[in-house]
Amino acid sequence: MNKPIKMRDLPKEERPRERLIRHGPERLANKELLAILLRTGTQHESALGLAEKLLARFDSLRGLASASYEELVAVSGIGPAKATDILAAFELAKRLADSQMEFHGVVNSPRDAAQMVLRELSLEDREHFMIIMLNTKHRVIAKKVISIGHLHASLVHPREMFKEAIKRSSAAVILVHNHPSGDLTPSKDDLTTTERLKEVGEILGIEVLDHIIVGDNRYLSFREQGLL
Repeated sequence: MNKPIKMRDLPKEERPRERLIRHGPERLANKELLAILLRTGTQHESALGLAEKLLARFDSLRGLASASYEELVAVSGIGPAKATDILAAFELAKRLADSQMEFHGVVNSPRDAAQMVLRELSLEDREHFMIIMLNTKHRVIAKKVISIGHLHASLVHPREMFKEAIKRSSAAVILVHNHPSGDLTPSKDDLTTTERLKEVGEILGIEVLDHIIVGDNRYLSFREQGLL
């Protein structure tokens, strides 16, 4: 059996940490960035090999980002320390995506709204329904997750959604939810829930500007598709 290659056995210019310093993090592959995060491998494989195994086990970076602590420590070579490091890194990435809202930018198009949530929601393995709240000039006030689970009327009740919008003195809202499958085709529940919320918004004087479905780093806008 071939002896496993250790990180120290690689030429210096091929080691992930040295490559990051020399070329910048954007030039590294996912497995190299993950290897830097893992720091060490095991007796039988390098950190790079362990990183490659993790990405293969969970099918993709997105799958790894959705993995639980229990799923991570079930992988040979991943103990509590490495598992918590991985969970912390992906949680920081999600919070960074969430912090993009803090600049209170103006939403001029469906693309603007989608970019605010695309990375965050594309990583989720369950449907998340959220709203982006806007003032009269379509400047972002805040965003909030309203429900987690399959989108239907019992989960997205107008009272809960508009209570938050009223509390924030919102003039308009954009509905957003994800399809973990990556298929952006609106379901019957998507359509009926959207229509219901639009009607309630008209009564309250809070305009529902759009409903955006995201998945696999892509988006579909109800307004662009003529569905709203």
